[in-house]
Amino acid sequence: MKKKLIEWLAQSNRWKHLVGGFGIGICAFDWFSATYAGVLTAGALEYKDKAYGGNWDWIDFGLTVAGTCVGQLVRNLVC
Repeated sequence: MKKKLIEWLAQSNRWKHLVGGFGIGICAFDWFSATYAGVLTAGALEYKDKAYGGNWDWIDFGLTVAGTCVGQLVRNLVC
């Protein structure tokens, strides 16, 4: 199970989307700005992929936004 999760996260650099979103969430001051920045960043990353001949990946988009929400949750629990 753990190996499958690691392999799944390694596809399309999904772990980078999750970690990057987490960083956005940690640095944002409130839920609105965290979500706003996360969605805009995820959209920009996926647009870049599509513009250079790739496909839009909703999983990567969702992982970026999910990482942002988790980062904001951690910030709220710590502060």
